[in-house]
Amino acid sequence: MSSIKKYLSPVNPDDLGFYPSEYAVTLGSKIKAYIPGANVPAMPKDGLVLLGVEEDRGAIGNVGCASAPNEIRRYLYQLALPSNNTKIVDLGNILIGQITEDTYYALSEVVAAVLSKGSTLILLGGSQDLTFAAYKGYEKIKRIVNITTIDPRFDLESTDETSSRSWLRNIIMQTPNYLFFHSNVGYQTYYVGQPYVKLMDELKFDAYRLGEVQHDMERTEALIRNADFISVDVGAIRQSDAPGNGTPSPHGFYGEEYCQMMHFAGMSDKTSCLGIFECNPMFDNRGQTANMLAQGLWYFIEGFYNRKHDNPQLNPQTCKHYIVQSKEQGIDIDFYKSKLSDRWWIEVPCEREDLREIYSDKLMLPCTYADYEMAMQGELPAIWWRYFKRLNG
Repeated sequence: MSSIKKYLSPVNPDDLGFYPSEYAVTLGSKIKAYIPGANVPAMPKDGLVLLGVEEDRGAIGNVGCASAPNEIRRYLYQLALPSNNTKIVDLGNILIGQITEDTYYALSEVVAAVLSKGSTLILLGGSQDLTFAAYKGYEKIKRIVNITTIDPRFDLESTDETSSRSWLRNIIMQTPNYLFFHSNVGYQTYYVGQPYVKLMDELKFDAYRLGEVQHDMERTEALIRNADFISVDVGAIRQSDAPGNGTPSPHGFYGEEYCQMMHFAGMSDKTSCLGIFECNPMFDNRGQTANMLAQGLWYFIEGFYNRKHDNPQLNPQTCKHYIVQSKEQGIDIDFYKSKLSDRWWIEVPCEREDLREIYSDKLMLPCTYADYEMAMQGELPAIWWRYFKRLNG
């Protein structure tokens, strides 16, 4: 741990106003935090690591979000323990560099170290351009990554510097590139425009409008379950539920829907990093946004410690196997349904041996029962097509 200590600033629970509860065992009483005068605690294998990044120089219209990590901690530490098996290490905050790129480098080093230990990272921003730095952590350990964003925008703007509105474009432009697939959940068309919608389609990425996913949370679960890294822009949550943002929207997800998606993320065996970005205490109302985000993290933690480990690629005995014959396409489509959670997967064939070896863990695609029904009617699910084209195009 000494190798990453130079990038970290300790957190003092006393500064968060934390106090032990008389009535419940709280998260704060169980979290092993890096505090002043102590060594960095060992990261738990198959456990959770909390990390803050007080950086907002890349924020567009939301300067002040750098102070969010400790505000979210203030509420998270007070919540009741969701599971007796909970193992969480709080590494404190990344030391901020003289320039933004210094912070990016430090964050990428710590992310790589956490992932290499087999821990799952909860990242508290700061601005959403930190997603780019976290991606660089995956790049350092040469791990192919699927990224799902919960975001009203696509963040594909063309700018000279990485910002909260351009970070995704910068990831796409990286060579070599370790981003395999990207999904946007909850974009709002009036912020995006048709040219960007068309661009997402040309890139063979998935994008789902806010209203579409609000009426089909099962689809949202499958998209989140497919992600290694989930990046949340607080601006995706409606202003009435999350006022703590410099560019809020009157429309967006409800707080309950955000918590449901965080539970989906925690339950997913695949999720290795969750990032919460763009919360700005300067605009918050009596801590409403920070409190809601902390409660969402509680649901993530609860989901994490109730994972079923039923991915058919890793544990085929936990699933039922269904084969749907598509006479029109002349192919068989393999579906798998978990006997433990009733969740569905669809297998995507890869014709190239070299790509099959590289993307072996990406060939089993989370899907929904509706996708299975569609295949039974002779139609190939759209998400299967996108993956198939990406692998074989």
